[in-house]
Amino acid sequence: MDVLQLDVSGRPQAWISAKEAAVLYASDEVAWTLGRACQVLRGGIQRATGRQSIIELHPIVAVRGTVPARAWRQSPALTNAKLFARDRHLCAYCGSLCADDELTREHIAPVSRGGQDSWMNCITACRACNGRKGNRMPEEARMSLLYLPYVPSLHEDMILRGRRILADQMEYLLASVPRSSRLHG
Repeated sequence: MDVLQLDVSGRPQAWISAKEAAVLYASDEVAWTLGRACQVLRGGIQRATGRQSIIELHPIVAVRGTVPARAWRQSPALTNAKLFARDRHLCAYCGSLCADDELTREHIAPVSRGGQDSWMNCITACRACNGRKGNRMPEEARMSLLYLPYVPSLHEDMILRGRRILADQMEYLLASVPRSSRLHG
């Protein structure tokens, strides 16, 4: 189980392991939590009281202190897995629903012709359509896009990372995802 780590203002920072979350609890770095406790960690028995130490982990924890620079990135890192998830595994040219191994990262404006490797220039395409388009612009290949690219928000990025997301975590993240996002469909 992964825990969604937020800063104190509620911005997603990272997915952390239960062990990393336990360290935050033990060092009193957790400012607040959301969701019902989803895991209980049991420690040793205290000699003086005879009680066992217990940490209840919540699916969402907000952490005190400074915020790492990576959490404030304006544009999330582009990976094939996140791109394919953003585009719901649909080829932007023919509309085929494909498995990951049948998909490619397609540059609308080819890199060799000045196109950038960015969210706004990349879409998901099946291998056949990518090969057919080749080193041309879509208009030159007489291929039109079925959907437009967009840059995912920080909240969308946390969903696109492909983790097993608990219901409480998904509800929190989706609340800040624009209604126009493909993740709502």
